Amino acid sequence: MGSAKKSTSAARKARIEEMRRAEQSRERRNRILVVAASVVVVAGLVAGAVVLVQSQSDDADTAADSKGAGHFVTGSDGVKTWKGTLGRTHVAKTVKYPMEPPVGGDHNQVWMNCNGDVYAKALNNMNAVHSLEHGAVWVTYTSKAPKADVEALAAKVKKTPYTLMSPDDNQKDPIMLSAWGHQRTVTGAKDPNVDKFFEKFVQGEQTPEPGAACTSGLSQ
Repeated sequence: MGSAKKSTSAARKARIEEMRRAEQSRERRNRILVVAASVVVVAGLVAGAVVLVQSQSDDADTAADSKGAGHFVTGSDGVKTWKGTLGRTHVAKTVKYPMEPPVGGDHNQVWMNCNGDVYAKALNNMNAVHSLEHGAVWVTYTSKAPKADVEALAAKVKKTPYTLMSPDDNQKDPIMLSAWGHQRTVTGAKDPNVDKFFEKFVQGEQTPEPGAACTSGLSQ
């Protein structure tokens, strides 16, 4: 039993490392393409800058509801699964999500870096949701979470690709874990459900865009 678990864990780590190497190669190619393309389009960008800025300003002032009504269903393992449609459209508007922290829905076109990134300040939900779309697990906590637990969870996140962590005083419970379409509360860093959640949902089957980048996005 233990041997099979170790084998599964090793295979998962190998898959994540392979995805990271592919991501790095893709980023190098993208940088070359961006430099070449920028030479061609810079004149057009300058000409349309005023119109674009005005358009984005109008969008930013308009709140948008996340697509599709739905609700959480709690499984026997304590993990809540969202039953309903989660939009995946890139928007410039502020999205009002039906849960906090959000577990999916329309989001900003730029993701938060989630390569084991630990943030000291609350994140923009629209960027963090994009990270979940890429298969990240998001650890959030309130001011009521014990300092020792926050530090231990931060240490775990820092050594785990496709994860991120940030404070969120708007959530219901002191410590919560979120993935695309899934969420749970844990009692602390030593809660065995932390490892179970990471094992199942870091680049798990729920990921809409497996292997997509968790670097080259936004960072505080």
